[in-house]
Amino acid sequence: MSSLLYRPDWEAARQRLTTWWNGGDIGRPAMQLWVPRAQPLENIPVVPEPVGMNGCHYTTKSVAYRVNAALRACLYADYFAEAVPSVSPGDLAPNCLALYLGCQGVEMPGTVWCKPCMSSPETARFEHDPENFYWKFSLAAFREVAAKGKGKLLQQFPDLIEGLDTLAAMRGTQELLVDLSERPEWVQSCLRQITDRYFHYYDTLYDLLRDEVGGSVFWAWAPGRMAKFQCDFSAMISPAMFGEFMVPVLREMTRRVSYCMYHWDGPGAIPHHDHLLALPDLDMIQWTAGAGAEPEWHRRWWPMYHKTLDAGKKLLVGVDTFEHLLALKREFGVQAKGFLLNCRAETPAQAREYIKAMEC
Repeated sequence: MSSLLYRPDWEAARQRLTTWWNGGDIGRPAMQLWVPRAQPLENIPVVPEPVGMNGCHYTTKSVAYRVNAALRACLYADYFAEAVPSVSPGDLAPNCLALYLGCQGVEMPGTVWCKPCMSSPETARFEHDPENFYWKFSLAAFREVAAKGKGKLLQQFPDLIEGLDTLAAMRGTQELLVDLSERPEWVQSCLRQITDRYFHYYDTLYDLLRDEVGGSVFWAWAPGRMAKFQCDFSAMISPAMFGEFMVPVLREMTRRVSYCMYHWDGPGAIPHHDHLLALPDLDMIQWTAGAGAEPEWHRRWWPMYHKTLDAGKKLLVGVDTFEHLLALKREFGVQAKGFLLNCRAETPAQAREYIKAMEC
């Protein structure tokens, strides 16, 4: 597939990303740059919201609605630099793995949360159920978009999540904090089973979602098995505990994919930076500053970025304006080529100006 209907020059962008991921020089940072369109790229009629949806983006009330929303999601944008039109109709929650393993999703306007499904450690189960409602819903949505969106866009993995975040969703956050102290062996056993289940689902989804060169997408396209890992739960534990429980999980999981990033979320997670940089197979860190903190492009975070780049890791960062792009270029110089920058321009001409200006 040398081109996509919504990104005719996709082959060239894919080649640049392949070079960038593999340590080559594309002459500038990688950029996911998009421009809004006044008119859609094509006309796809709207399927009305299901009754009772209440504005929930993650609704599981209708496969047809989810598929239609996905097929229309990329119609009002043009894609520049290394941006790719991609959707995830089977992404049902910010912890799909917990849903597949037995949690119930509680849908609310703008979000969904997973209702814990373990009343006690003795009830812990991490079994694959091929009849699980959420798993069947995800597969149905992905398969339909694969057929209807072929040659137009790519599909990205659902937000599976793993490790302590998945266990906290299934067990309950407060309960897991107690478990870490009172039954650490049980926690380790649970983490082992969660990792095994993760890759059962991941491998099935990769075979469904991969493109013709084996590339895959989660927040960014990479030329192989791509994944995003995280541990938001880490804000509540010490670096020593993170090293004991989560680092072994991440070491194994980063090794079992081709390319990966870590979603590093908020100031509470900063104490674990050294653990992340010591993971030999972690390629990139995606920094999220968190509510109430300075945005990702802000100079407050620059010392962390220098340390990350010096350790040989890439960085995914959101940037609001052209001036902020230039500020990062001035600060990091040639090292700025290690960034993947998410940004928006108002016109195609402006987008091309941004790309030219970031050449190092």
